[in-house]
Amino acid sequence: MTFTVLTDHQVGEILENLTVDELDEFRHVLASALHEFSNSTDAGDGDVYQQPHRITTFHSASSATTLYMPSCGPEGMGCKAWLHAELATVVSLTSSVAAQDANVKPISPTGVVNLFRPDGSPLGLVHASTLTAFRTALASACLLHRRNHVKTLTVFGSGSQAYWHVRLALLMRGSTIRHVHIINRRFSDRAGSILKKFTIVPASVKEREGWPHAKFSILTPTFYDFDRLQKEQIRSADVIYCCTPSRQELFDASILTSHEGRKKGRLIVAVGSYTPEMRELPEGLLQLVTKPHDRLHRHFHKHADEGGVIIVDTLDGAMKEAGEIISAKISPHQMVELGELVMLHRLAVEESDEGKKEDGLARWLRDGTVVYKSVGLGLMDLVVGMHLVKLANEKNVGTQIEGF
Repeated sequence: MTFTVLTDHQVGEILENLTVDELDEFRHVLASALHEFSNSTDAGDGDVYQQPHRITTFHSASSATTLYMPSCGPEGMGCKAWLHAELATVVSLTSSVAAQDANVKPISPTGVVNLFRPDGSPLGLVHASTLTAFRTALASACLLHRRNHVKTLTVFGSGSQAYWHVRLALLMRGSTIRHVHIINRRFSDRAGSILKKFTIVPASVKEREGWPHAKFSILTPTFYDFDRLQKEQIRSADVIYCCTPSRQELFDASILTSHEGRKKGRLIVAVGSYTPEMRELPEGLLQLVTKPHDRLHRHFHKHADEGGVIIVDTLDGAMKEAGEIISAKISPHQMVELGELVMLHRLAVEESDEGKKEDGLARWLRDGTVVYKSVGLGLMDLVVGMHLVKLANEKNVGTQIEGF
């Protein structure tokens, strides 16, 4: 038996150089797993994905909290250990907190994913930093794949999550993307770094993926007329990515809930907040998209279809961990899991072949205002990690230990 070890650098090396076909394979693997997870009800079936609740430990000396995220599926078992520090999160939002305990050094989020074959034998150990950002963006890409217009991206945040959401969008839809607006709390080294990452992508890669002329910008509150510019960048966006551990709404709801804001359909993705105290999306926006709308009224005012539900990766997780969902008092019947929707391409193909009228749900996912909230779940790490190890072995990347 071979045991594969992948460092974060090696994970990045593989993922940064994916072809469109290889990305499609990753997306299909994840979409299939999410579909099985959301639509399976037989807990006794060995092929059903099992997703226990995550557990935590707290180290008093370092203030480090470690999340343990187990999962089990047909391909095997896995458990991600993800370490972060509440202090590090708070300091990134409020610098004055740093003085509260000068002896405790901020800890950068990090971790590993342990993977096992169905018979329990160890399969691999994968550094989790880049993998976590990639698999989160990959889930969002399942919805991006459905969108009709993807010309302008507006991104809140400048970390790894923000980078990979944009990177996958460029790989999938680079031929239509013309503007990428990054909005950040301040112009930090990390904010400058994300722009540099896209600048240094080889020209041949940009040409192959279709975005050699895409324009990138960064906006911070220090800019003159920040409020007006932010409003313009949000309104002009076809896709909005929220990738910050914010404890307050990132923008005023009226930007998107006003008559003018509702004319255009957008894909709005929120992946940065993951505790009941955090929130990125404004409450007014969530209440709008979950409100039943009369079709004649919507047509008269020329509003984009708002669906009536919020898409989440896990219903149980969103109810317990998504601060904006909890604050807005969104009920379970106002949400639908991503896994219930990701296989709609089968429906679209069937309808096309039979010349039937397009399904309203598919039309909403393509052109309407779609809000997706993700808090993450272990099966994402399991299935994406398994496929990554397989690809690494094919490419001879990583350390392979025989007879482990």
